[in-house]
Amino acid sequence: MVGWNADTAAGPLGSGTVTLVEGSSFCISSSNGDIHPDLPHGVFHLDTRILSRWELTINGQVIEPLAAEIREPYRALFAGRVPRSDGYADSPLLVERLREVGAGIFEEITVRNYSKHSVECRVLLTAESDFADLFEVKEARITREWKETRVPEGDSLVIRGKWEGIRKGVVIRAEGAGAGARALGFTAKIPSSGSWSTRVSVVPAGDGTGTPFTHPSRGEMSPSDRRRQEWVAKIPRLQVGNRSIQRTLSRSYEDLGALRIQDPDHPDRVVVAAGAPWFMTLFGRDSLWASEMALPVDPSLALGTLRTLADRQGTVVDTASEEEPGKILHEVRLDVSSGLALGGKSAYYGSVDATPLFVIVLGSVSRWGFAKDVISELLPNADRALDWIKDYGDRDGDGFVEYGRPNQHGLINQGWKDSWDGINFADGTIAEPPLALCEVQAYVHGAYMARAWMAYDDGDLTLAAELRERADRLKKKFNEEFWLPDKGYYAVALDKDKRPVDACASNMGHCLWFGLVDEDKAPLVVERLMSPEMFSGWGVRTLATDMDAYNPASYHNGSVWPHDNALIAAGLLRYGFVEEAQRIATALFDAAESSGGRLPELFCGFPREQFREPVPYPTACSPQAWAATTPIQLITGLMRYDAHISLGGLWLDPVLPESFRDLHISNAPMGSGRITIDIVGSSAQVEGLPGGITLHRAQRPWITELVERAELRRAEP
Repeated sequence: MVGWNADTAAGPLGSGTVTLVEGSSFCISSSNGDIHPDLPHGVFHLDTRILSRWELTINGQVIEPLAAEIREPYRALFAGRVPRSDGYADSPLLVERLREVGAGIFEEITVRNYSKHSVECRVLLTAESDFADLFEVKEARITREWKETRVPEGDSLVIRGKWEGIRKGVVIRAEGAGAGARALGFTAKIPSSGSWSTRVSVVPAGDGTGTPFTHPSRGEMSPSDRRRQEWVAKIPRLQVGNRSIQRTLSRSYEDLGALRIQDPDHPDRVVVAAGAPWFMTLFGRDSLWASEMALPVDPSLALGTLRTLADRQGTVVDTASEEEPGKILHEVRLDVSSGLALGGKSAYYGSVDATPLFVIVLGSVSRWGFAKDVISELLPNADRALDWIKDYGDRDGDGFVEYGRPNQHGLINQGWKDSWDGINFADGTIAEPPLALCEVQAYVHGAYMARAWMAYDDGDLTLAAELRERADRLKKKFNEEFWLPDKGYYAVALDKDKRPVDACASNMGHCLWFGLVDEDKAPLVVERLMSPEMFSGWGVRTLATDMDAYNPASYHNGSVWPHDNALIAAGLLRYGFVEEAQRIATALFDAAESSGGRLPELFCGFPREQFREPVPYPTACSPQAWAATTPIQLITGLMRYDAHISLGGLWLDPVLPESFRDLHISNAPMGSGRITIDIVGSSAQVEGLPGGITLHRAQRPWITELVERAELRRAEP
């Protein structure tokens, strides 16, 4: 039995769906606030649906939706009206539902009477809890039947479930209600121009017993509000002259804050969940990329993610879960879900790129000067990750890291394009594993360089030189075997027979960021990435339009992924292609503006001249971690903002487009302190630099050059 897999699409959520998220809990409902069990709706907590039906009726009428406004990622206000029974259009009874997600949901329901007469209303909340696993809900294959008991008592309804010795429970409480076995009801007499309201809570109870009523008192902050306030206090404050970009960055901060979850074994550690609705858990690749891109905003996310992944680093060979010594996991699932996850355990390891990315992110945290004690603590994990690259990742000893699943239930493709048809030839033929992806070789190159830097920083010049030499060999071999001279771009992969998979795909853009591309080949790669076949006007497509597998409404064969574009833009800047990077960044901020300031996981690859706004991909996650961090990466990339604290350097050489206008950042973490940055045009001012750190008004040289400079300084008499 498989769990999440890009081969199995989620069912339609229904029109006007509203998704709220806070930590490991989320809620999916229709536009009037109701939750329907025949759709993948529900309130989910720790991967379990604790509420599968939640329907509000007044005088037997379902509420007609008027508006649904998301106030914060965890709170929404629904407005609707009660249809008239006499057939007239306008109704004097309007309904407001203010809902917040926490450990369950809290909801305040208000009915307003705009007629000249008092009215008596029968208000009914129908509730069901099927305790289904989120995989079952997502794929519409609920098979487990829980033995259920319902106990109404006063204004509360307790629903208990039992399945194979596992017990679940949920407590539903509504002020002033009369509880029955299926619903909670009220009789409300509402005066002319008056209103009636109640407050309702739905909270999980792991052992099936009652829990205290935890709805905050009126006027008090909820736990989610307090958590948000703490988050806002510690992250940089941003002011951008372009108000549209300001809104998008603010939305990114809000979403990133809501996607933070705690390691159950270490509540003090905060990690980044991959995204809502189906991936509110720790993922190796997704959480690492999001942490990397958010590093200048909140380094604690990277530290928490690294430590949590290190605790679960592979130790044995297990073909079911695809665990191997030194390997970094793909995903973690909680509770009953662990039995349905890929591999049938709480952790599934079918990712080829999470392991080198672990080393890269650790190197980034080290460069930025955060938590040296934690860096030292994690160096053995980084070395075990490099051992995995050598002993298991390079399956045939050819110098490249490949993947091929060892079972029949795991992911077929194990890079970031993990749909079954995500890697193909120009003629559309599916490439057969084992596959060596081009961007994975770039990540491995980046891992060698990151570990070389950390070795140098520790004074281990022998190890640093060895790893740099290993990186140089990989770069030379990559440019010999992946380059397609007749096409002017890199193969997306080498297949099982070591044939170059010749589709023109966005993956090669990642190779720019990590410096794997030879200087003489970079202009040709950039020309192809920015061609009409690849650049849609909203971003670079995952696959060129002249490839036989191209489909603008596919998951990985022609769609546009914001995080993919953020990495490509960073690579363009590394090689000096400023105008092209600005073009991508501007397109993505335009796309965000068209969707309320939030970039989704992906959108369709139709050309911009065909549709005035990006066409949504039907089941895209939103919010999603690496999409939420994309605007942060774009801005810091265009600031050309980076640091090597151990060498005493902060580099800042802004190339923001003129349309972005001025930028002011305060409370930005830098080593042991906080700094303020002001950018006007191409000039930058920095205040509050910690002692020993020098501002360089230039683009940062890369690790090799920096190390060579430092070695020269050491050699000077």
